Amino acid sequence: MTDATLKDTAGRRISLPAIPLSVALAIGWIVAMLVIAAFAEKIAPYGYTQLDLRNRLAAPGNVAHWLGTDELGRDVLSRLLVSIRISLLIAFGATAISAVVGTTLGFLAAHFRGVVEQFVLMLTDFQASMPFLIMALAVLAFFGNSLPLLIGLMGLFGWERYARIARGLAISANAQGYAAAVRQLGATPPRIYLQHILPNIASTLIVSTTLVFPEVILMESGLSFLGLGVQPPMTSLGNMVGYGREYLTRAPWIMLAPATTIVVTTLAVSVIGDWLRDRLDPTLQ
Repeated sequence: MTDATLKDTAGRRISLPAIPLSVALAIGWIVAMLVIAAFAEKIAPYGYTQLDLRNRLAAPGNVAHWLGTDELGRDVLSRLLVSIRISLLIAFGATAISAVVGTTLGFLAAHFRGVVEQFVLMLTDFQASMPFLIMALAVLAFFGNSLPLLIGLMGLFGWERYARIARGLAISANAQGYAAAVRQLGATPPRIYLQHILPNIASTLIVSTTLVFPEVILMESGLSFLGLGVQPPMTSLGNMVGYGREYLTRAPWIMLAPATTIVVTTLAVSVIGDWLRDRLDPTLQ
């Protein structure tokens, strides 16, 4: 694929790096998922809880139900569209919480050093050593299931990566001239970290976000598959896969539609993350 060219005000040609076809397709898929999540109820041909007992386990391809129906006659396409909204809501919310918590703790460790730094590093080691799935199962089994609790719990997944990255890059930035110069001018620590250090390390944090995001989707799908995630009548991609496994031999479309969506979405985010890493990481230039 050739590079695109533009002309500046002086008439000189500027070469723009071309986006690979795989990355373009991945971006298109993610945009489509976001559009579906925003307008799921308007796009869905039926209500996601609407029953049609006369068309139970109807095969895909008919005019009334393009992706078929499940064991209760509910339209698989309608449930899939709503499930995409719920799963993306959980994934985006949890990823945002994880990034904010991890980056904040990393900045605190870099600023105070000493006891605070050792405490943050101890927390990151503890989080990295504990299987998150086991901890999530214990919390959900003890406190029950609710969407805010699930989002908050998933927000604790992967924060230690942001903390390590933010701490290391903040320490490096503090050792450079621009952070010291701003500090000599009387800038407060929050201003130094938020307005000067954070913009300079944002590219690395963005790449980390694209790596955590698909893992959050898979983790939520696993919890819903085990029955500890999103609870009926609400539905998610993992929830659909969990209910569809019982009808895998008789009606595989119930499980294949959400499973395919999970695989393609996580693959698309991973492809975009790899591309961003190659574009933004100065060590790979």
